[in-house]
This record gives sequence, C-alpha cells and structure tokens, in this order.
Amino acid sequence: MAVEKVPMLAEGYEKLTADLKALREERPRIVDAIEEARAHGDLSENAEYHAAKERQGQVEASIADLEDRVSRAQIIDPATLSGDKVVFGATVSMLDEDDKPIRYQIVGQTEADAKKGRISYSSPMGRALIGKKVGEEIEVTVPSGERFYLIDKIEFI
Repeated sequence: MAVEKVPMLAEGYEKLTADLKALREERPRIVDAIEEARAHGDLSENAEYHAAKERQGQVEASIADLEDRVSRAQIIDPATLSGDKVVFGATVSMLDEDDKPIRYQIVGQTEADAKKGRISYSSPMGRALIGKKVGEEIEVTVPSGERFYLIDKIEFI
C-alpha cells in the first residue's frame, strides 16, 4: 500500500519538527519523575506516579503521531505552483452571497488558522474549493445552513 503523503507548507513542517524535538527532550524528565515517584513506595495510591505514567503515555503517542506526519510530509511551496484550478497552497479570493470579498489560503492541518485566512485542505470549505476554477460557485454546509461563494481569483503566492 502506498504511503499517503501529508501536504504542508515549510513553516508547518518546521513547527512539527520543533514540537517533536520538544517532546523528545521531555522523555528523560518523565522517566526521572516516574523513578522518583516509584521511590515513594506504594504505587496504588501514588498520584505522582500515575500522573507521570499518564504523561508518558501521552508524550509517546504524540511522538509517534508527529514522527508519522514528519515521515509523510510533502513540503509544498505555493510560489512554485501555477494553473487555473484551486490546489493545495493556492490563495483563493471569493465573493459571498452578499458580494463581500473573502480570501483564504489552502494549507495543511498544521498551518490552518481561519483568523489568519488559512484553511485546511480537509476542511469543508477546503474540500469544496479544491479543483475549482475562477467563475465557479461552491456550496459549503455550515452550522447555519448552506453558503454559496463565487471564486473570483486564484493566486499562488
């Protein structure tokens, strides 16, 4: 089976690797905390021991997840892209039903931040936009109902 790549911008990759490094650095501190708590005797009622073991489980799971995403990372530089269709990395200008302009860049989950105009390619809006061209209308289901947007411009910046 082919490994599914995880598209991301370079800054998303840098954030993932920084998070991974921080978690790897926390590992020995957790082991020390477990050893110290173990030295306090009875483990059945030892809150520090259980908290340290729980944190160890969380850290190991996070490390495994981050290592997986880093190993499958496909770094995309929007400036190298072109074309007339919305793809990962594209910045899309649209008009909503009230002709109000909206602009989003299609990014990876790591970089997504709607307040900064960056939406994940796997979000409902991102999925609706991928593959569309200027002049096409998209329909997105939001909690308040259906919303329609007209694609006005596609940029690779």
